[in-house]
Parts: sequence; structure tokens; C-alpha cells
Amino acid sequence: MQELNQIRQELALMAARVGEDLGKALTVLGTGDKALAQEVRESGKIVDTLHTKIEELVFVLIATKRPVARDLRELLTIIKISASIERVGDYSIHLVKTAEKLSRRPAFRSSERIERMAITGQEMLKAAFSAYMAQDAEEARAAAAMDDIIDSEHKAITEEMLKLMKKHPELVKRAARLLRLSGYMERLGDHITNICEGIIFMTEGIHEELNK
Repeated sequence: MQELNQIRQELALMAARVGEDLGKALTVLGTGDKALAQEVRESGKIVDTLHTKIEELVFVLIATKRPVARDLRELLTIIKISASIERVGDYSIHLVKTAEKLSRRPAFRSSERIERMAITGQEMLKAAFSAYMAQDAEEARAAAAMDDIIDSEHKAITEEMLKLMKKHPELVKRAARLLRLSGYMERLGDHITNICEGIIFMTEGIHEELNK
């Protein structure tokens, strides 16, 4: 179906852009590059436009072609994937905003954990979209399993920041920002896991809970 192929291409563009934005946000975290931070913000607007376009294309295709079975499941999955990718893009912007504030002071050691979470998220997104293109449920499950790394880092950061805030009250505001950022990265992983669940539904027709 030509229309479905067009939607797949738009979704691929959206996923590639968000993955690139997440990489740029990581660079901002390490360097505080304001120009690069602005690029991520501007790119976020393009991602939002792509999300809207994809949804409109899906709705038009469903209304005009009345797809059934596998094609209909894929179209419903595309709506879910597009929404989740858009949310991942939002967290890239949150990463940039917080990184700009954190870069004005000496880095916490826990910033390295944030970097690992973001890098893992980037790898997860790439693996999840690869699973979608291959229409491979097992690849999707493998991609979702990477979220355990993000969850582990988030737990460690939470424990570290709570101890730090008790010991150094003067660092509470900055530690809270890092803790909030860790929460954003944790939810980023959850959204990519949602993409993987959608792929399993698309390929196997079952709803499988991967966020445990």
C-alpha cells in the first residue's frame, strides 16, 4: 500500500531526528553549548509537526481505504509509536534546559549516570525502530530489556541525591534538578518500551506488558 509506505517514511524521519536531537542534548550536557541547545529546541517544533502530519495521514488512510487485520494493527501502532517518539523528543528538550542550568556549576559525579541513561535511551530508540522496520517482535523485546539499565541508573541517582541533600543542604536546589532530570530519562525509557509493546501488538496481535 503506497500510502502506508509514505507514512512509514515520515515515521522514519521523525525517529531519526529525535535520535539525533538526543545525541545533541548529550553534547549540551557535557559542554553547555548554547547554539546546539537552540538547535534541539527548534528541532522539537519540526518533530511536533511530523507527529501531527503522521496522525493525519493515518486517519485519512483508515477513513478512505478501510484497512483490516495486519494493516489496521500497523496503523494503530504507528499512532502509538509517533506519540511516544514525540514524547522522547520532549525529554531531549528537558535534558537541554536542565543541562544549561547545571553547566554553570561544577558537575556532580551523578551527571555521568545521566549520560549513560541518555545514551542507553538513544540505543533503545534505534533498536526499537529497527524492530519496527523489520516487524520483529523478538527484536522489540530485546530493545525493551535495555530499559533495565536506565531504571538501575535512576534508582542509583535517587539514592545518591537524597543522601547528598541531607548532608549538604546548600546543594538541594541543584541536586533536585539532577533528580528531576533523571526522572525525565527514566520516563524516556518507558516511552520507548511502549513503542516495543506496540510492535509486539502489530506483529503478534497480543498486548504484552513490558514495563514491569
